[in-house]
Amino acid sequence: MSLASKKEEELGLSSYYNNKTTILQEARVFNESPISPRKCRALLTRIVYLLYIGENFGTQEATTLFFGTTKLFQHKDSALRQMVYLAIKELALTAEDVIMVTSSIMKDMQPNSEVIYRPNAIRALCRIIDPSMVQGVERFFKAAIVDRTPSISSAALVSSYHLFPAAKDVVKRWVNEAQEAVNAKSSTGLFSVSSGGSYLGFGSSSTSNSGYSPMPSTSFVTQYHALGLLYLIRRQDRMAVTKMIQQLGGGKSGAGTVLKNPMALCMLIRYAAKVMEEDPNVQKQMFDILEGWLRHKSDMVNFEAARAICEMKGATAGQLTRSIAVLQLFLSSPKATLKFAATRTLAALALTHPASVATCNVDLENLISDSNRSVATYAITTLLKTGNEASVDRLMKQITGFMSEISDEFKVIIVDAIRSLCLKFPTKHVAMLGFLSGVLRDEGGYDFKRAVVEAIFDMIKFIGDSKEQALSHLCEFIEDCEFTKLSVRILHLLGLEGPKALHPAKYIRFIYNRVVLENATVRAAAVSSLAKFGVIDDVKLQKSISVLLNRCLDDVDDEVRDRAALYLRVIREPPLAVTYVKDDSTYSLAALEAKLVAYVNNPEASAQPFDTSSIPKVSRQQAAQEVTRPSSLDTIGAPLAQKSSPTPPPPSAEETRSSYASQIAEVPELASYGPVLNSSAKPTQLTESETEYQVSCVKHIFREHVVFQFNISNTLPDTVLEQVSVIMQPSADSGLTEDFIIPIPTLSPATSPGIVYVSFTRDAPEVYAMASFQCLLKFISKEVDPGTGEPEEEGYEDEYQLEEVELSAGGDYIVPSYANFSADWDRMRGASAATETFALSAMESIQAACDSIIEILGMEALGGSQTATSTTVHTMQLSGLLTGGGGKILVRCRMTFARGQGVTLEVGVRAEKPEACDLVLSAIGG
Repeated sequence: MSLASKKEEELGLSSYYNNKTTILQEARVFNESPISPRKCRALLTRIVYLLYIGENFGTQEATTLFFGTTKLFQHKDSALRQMVYLAIKELALTAEDVIMVTSSIMKDMQPNSEVIYRPNAIRALCRIIDPSMVQGVERFFKAAIVDRTPSISSAALVSSYHLFPAAKDVVKRWVNEAQEAVNAKSSTGLFSVSSGGSYLGFGSSSTSNSGYSPMPSTSFVTQYHALGLLYLIRRQDRMAVTKMIQQLGGGKSGAGTVLKNPMALCMLIRYAAKVMEEDPNVQKQMFDILEGWLRHKSDMVNFEAARAICEMKGATAGQLTRSIAVLQLFLSSPKATLKFAATRTLAALALTHPASVATCNVDLENLISDSNRSVATYAITTLLKTGNEASVDRLMKQITGFMSEISDEFKVIIVDAIRSLCLKFPTKHVAMLGFLSGVLRDEGGYDFKRAVVEAIFDMIKFIGDSKEQALSHLCEFIEDCEFTKLSVRILHLLGLEGPKALHPAKYIRFIYNRVVLENATVRAAAVSSLAKFGVIDDVKLQKSISVLLNRCLDDVDDEVRDRAALYLRVIREPPLAVTYVKDDSTYSLAALEAKLVAYVNNPEASAQPFDTSSIPKVSRQQAAQEVTRPSSLDTIGAPLAQKSSPTPPPPSAEETRSSYASQIAEVPELASYGPVLNSSAKPTQLTESETEYQVSCVKHIFREHVVFQFNISNTLPDTVLEQVSVIMQPSADSGLTEDFIIPIPTLSPATSPGIVYVSFTRDAPEVYAMASFQCLLKFISKEVDPGTGEPEEEGYEDEYQLEEVELSAGGDYIVPSYANFSADWDRMRGASAATETFALSAMESIQAACDSIIEILGMEALGGSQTATSTTVHTMQLSGLLTGGGGKILVRCRMTFARGQGVTLEVGVRAEKPEACDLVLSAIGG
């Protein structure tokens, strides 16, 4: 027997039997007279099988098969009819002119047709008809929804659910019928199979011609489908959904509810949890209903209610008591599914409420030896999160016993729990590090090994005593590591932490082995890691590293050679080390992109070399977060309809500035101003959030101009504003002269927000003017005619007083930028400098002074210095860039606090331009 034949035999299928070409040829069986039900059923089964496994029929092929299949409607065989419906439902997605079979399907939907045909006909019609035809079949669907046969009612309800996106207005009119289906007290069951055929389709089964007989059912599955349709219709109306939950919930006791189907109750619980999360005002009522379901006779309902309460935001220990008691009962259940569900829920809850979950520890310890390793994994994970320091060693021994018996997915869960435990009990790091190093040598995939490495990284970062031992374990791991990404990450960490160790030379052998034995990517990372050892103050070590890097100059990969050549020069010329090795900052990608785009699009600027001095820097960690954050263009001005989805992280300040620069470039009146030097990272709100006119301001700084952008929203539905403008009155001696105002011609709620631009000229571009502006919103208000929807011809002039707008140093002229403070402070020793002392008598603490200074200057606080570590003495380090190529600014704030006297502040400034020093001191002094 050939290999191909053996493979076919193992699959239990014949490639010829299920060949698409063969099936198309055999489709002539549909045209035979008389029709053979057995042959046709067999062929239809093969067609449906091919479609289910992903085989594609061309449009012409699908159309031929579709209309060949519809000829079988003339035969009355029930099993054949069901196969016909299965086939045409799948073929309808590809075939053409499928709507022509509607009349045949409609015949089977009639109340006087055989009951076994109707569910299949309803589901097929849902796939066939055009959305515009839904209204024509409305009466059939309404009658089917309230039919006493569950299979018919469920088919109609589920089909209505699928029709809803295309015909919302029509399906919404079926709400009364759906409500009646929910309230159904009894139902006739599904159909029993008398002989021949098999169960096919939902709520019906294939039978022979001998017929069928109804049998009683207590599943009430129709309620589950009806509830889903009701929620779909009402989900945009929170009040209606809340009322539905209260009506069907059965009150605090959970008894007396009209819902008898456990799946329907579980879905209602999920709706209640969602409403409770969205509307805190109904949290009490929803919580009482959820607690009532904890006493339901169905385990499924009990668990769903307990899980909803455990996942409730802001839940107190008292509110969790009953749900935890229910889950604790499940822990001793003989059913593995209940034990698994309970342990997984308790494991998640232990992250936020470990003390509450600790009451279940005795039951959880009994599950460590459970035969179901998934249950045992979650049990040990929960114990790790809730246990005390004394139980750590015992738990670690128990974990070691079954790590080899579980899948990588559960190994990752356990490693993550140990990772948290390491930080909770740092004195136990020796035992936990030994366990992690042991499993690191075991077999496992990338995700498992990455989780172990990340846990060791955290121990190195947060537990200083573990650093030496952890680095040694990582060095051993990379000797046999098969994952390039992990090797690169570990080599990078060795380059960062190795030079700071007591004996840095002992790591060099492990790193250089990677240059000899690994692929080009790992070799390049090893070269960079070696360079970190070559720049420390150890002449002997520098010579050794130079010898090793010289050997790398003959590498076959150009990246490795280039890195080796670069770092050899860095070692020979120590000043270069600050830039190429020791600098842990990088340019903000969003700012760099915006500056490059402006540089390329400006012919005058393109004639000069690109200047990077005005591009703010960020730390490596901030850069990594910036890469994972969605673009500002995807988040600014996103439609309200998308707010139901998980909230994405907000755009960074530089992404926001880049977006504003793109908007400004599209305004013709501002085209001659040149590139934007800086824009406000966050709009300033000039009105209260509940007022009818909402206004916010964004400031744009150009070399010779300042432009104020007012974002204005009209929230009055029956009013249109015309000739909308903002009148700005600057304070005396502001150094600014108004140029023009670009008003909004018409502003309605539909077109909100609109933008008003007010431009000012800087009288002296080299002077950084700081001023305050009185702002007045002026417009012509017109009522909207309810009949025509058009604004009336006559209106009246109106005005609205806005909050003042400030033009200040922080955020307007100075932008935050990351820096290596100690190195840059020493480097700028000969630059412009100024020192001044201030008495901040109004400040009640050093922390309040720190927060105020950061807000005033808008600079980046470095090294965590924004948080005061002492209540009496503190030093804060700040870094920023002056707009317009003004260069770097470093500020050192030394503070002392005395009760009754406030904070005494000494500000030291070093900057590349003297006007930057004056700007910082005047901003604080003002």
